[in-house]
Amino acid sequence: MSGIQKFFASRAGIISVGAFIGVFAALLQKWGNPGNMGICVACFERDIAGAIGLHRAAVVQYLRPEILGFVLGALLSALAFREFRPRAGSAPIVRFVLGMAAMIGALVFLGCPWRMLLRLAGGDGNAIFGLGGLVGGIWLGTLFFKGGYNLGRSQTTYASVGLILPLIILGLLALRLIFPQIPDQPQSGILFYSVKGPGAQHAALAVSLVVGLAVGILAQRSRFCTMGAIRDLILFRQGHLFSGMLALLVFAFLTNLVVGQFKPGFAGQPVAHTQEVWNFMGMLVAGLAFALAGGCPGRQLFMAGEGDGDAGVFVLGMIAGAAVSHNFGLASSPKGVGPHGIAGVIICLAVLLFIGFTMRQKSA
Repeated sequence: MSGIQKFFASRAGIISVGAFIGVFAALLQKWGNPGNMGICVACFERDIAGAIGLHRAAVVQYLRPEILGFVLGALLSALAFREFRPRAGSAPIVRFVLGMAAMIGALVFLGCPWRMLLRLAGGDGNAIFGLGGLVGGIWLGTLFFKGGYNLGRSQTTYASVGLILPLIILGLLALRLIFPQIPDQPQSGILFYSVKGPGAQHAALAVSLVVGLAVGILAQRSRFCTMGAIRDLILFRQGHLFSGMLALLVFAFLTNLVVGQFKPGFAGQPVAHTQEVWNFMGMLVAGLAFALAGGCPGRQLFMAGEGDGDAGVFVLGMIAGAAVSHNFGLASSPKGVGPHGIAGVIICLAVLLFIGFTMRQKSA
């Protein structure tokens, strides 16, 4: 094992990666990204779905470079360290549905686990209920693990299978360069751009892409995962990944203090609502979906970059879930849960429980 590999496998390594994400997520907010949303995998994939016309919620349409950087950075890291391993075949349709359910739950809460931490670091008290839901959902997932839940074994496959999602990402980056945003215009060629709302708030393209690439490289090396952090703490009492998650929270909080972005309270928080029960339930659904799929949304992007076709299917499921959330009135807004958001959470929870109970290996 090389010195670099040893460092990123160490406690100091995972803490440094969490600190890097926390600092630059807070700075991205300072540089133009939405409030308490320097990085949010769910929200940014939602914006990408809008940018390519899968939903028409005009305030959340932007082809976020950070997401593109995550996948491409992970790909570059995997290739450089000979860890690009094309694999697929582990219940792909189930993973697609898990991705949809994860996105629906996250958009009821208004954020992925990363944004939940960033909302806490920015002083948003509503995220406390999201944290409780996330932990509860992952805990439910550990009960299924103990009962024999298993999506089956993925198999080594053609390199082209592992490259499909990175190639899609490269295609999206090409579209972003070919059809740049036109000031005050909601559409440029085939891409849609928000002219107001969260989608219109973004850092410069180059800055967002470079930060995304760096995060993709570092997270691929360290196996950074918020879901895995909580799962390992519950199941094995191991705090390695959790220390990285805690570092993200602490360093984002400190950076927010330095740049004047820490504003404690419940009411009036950016892109957030105060319906405690559904903040909790939205993240409970998301947390259970992440657990059943084997990784948080960021980790799914990084695994897709290193050749995991099953993770790529989950990512596409999340993008489809974003379209469903906004087209069917499931997604929340600062005014509260969408008109059909409660029904969406209940249906998703039922689907996840069905998957958890029925996909169990029976002991001999």
